[in-house]
Amino acid sequence: MAVRGDGTAADLPTEVIRTASGSLEYRWEPRDGPVIVVLHGGHMRAGLSLGEKVYRAAGYSLLVPSRPGYGATDLSVGAAPEDFADAVAVLCGLLGIDQVEACAGVSAGGPTAVALAARHPDLVRRLVLESAVGPLSWPGAGTRRLGRVVFSPRSEGAVWRLTRWLLERRPEAALRMLLAELTTGRSHDVLDQLSGEHRGEAIALLSSMRSGRGFVNDLAQLGGGRRSWERRVVQPALVIASRRDGSVPYGHAVELAQALPRAELVDSEAAGHFVWFGPDRNRIEQLITAFLAQDATAGGGWDGRPG
Repeated sequence: MAVRGDGTAADLPTEVIRTASGSLEYRWEPRDGPVIVVLHGGHMRAGLSLGEKVYRAAGYSLLVPSRPGYGATDLSVGAAPEDFADAVAVLCGLLGIDQVEACAGVSAGGPTAVALAARHPDLVRRLVLESAVGPLSWPGAGTRRLGRVVFSPRSEGAVWRLTRWLLERRPEAALRMLLAELTTGRSHDVLDQLSGEHRGEAIALLSSMRSGRGFVNDLAQLGGGRRSWERRVVQPALVIASRRDGSVPYGHAVELAQALPRAELVDSEAAGHFVWFGPDRNRIEQLITAFLAQDATAGGGWDGRPG
């Protein structure tokens, strides 16, 4: 992750395509390898990178859209996960991408990744779901009520400016406070797991986040009563989660692994939501690399062994 001198993450270059339903922002990183579509979670946008190192190291091309309401993507492009999944499929067609090796759904981007795999099985070969929201209602009622106020389009800019100010002046205390919301345990445990490099990455990332209209839309779309696409997914899926995730409870991963017909659940030793900074991150990356190398057309689930 590139970091500016002010401690924020430098946005990677993005493009904006105008569609009949509105603007869609995306980042396209072509390489020699097949394409991975990455759908990030709340407060993220196409210009920010998280958990993508494993794909770059293996030579995959990356297509990273900003989900509705985040960055320069309009809500009108597809506020519901299935509608935005269709928009991503159209984007792939416009870019000449007829198949993607995997769709990676992160946190609140998980439901869109699942919908993309279910609705466009000829496009998506497999799923990687990390700390992903599953078929359960998300988040809890208290968080939903608070989130509608704190991260509303009117207030989110001030909230993130204050966050950046605190991280600049009291980085350790601010990071401890923010990470406390992402773990079921103690924020000290999360901090203890972070190396100096990863602390810098976490601070830069948290200093660069914005909610736009996206997070309030997530709260509206991912609650109870939404349509579930999991059982229509025919592709293999790798579900990665921490039992100590305080943002997306571990039960979401369990439900995903049970509902997706060809899923394998992998426990991360991370002390919270950010599985990319856990002590077993190298093991997790090796499992992802092996999963991507497996034959996606064979029946049954993934066997967890390198190909």
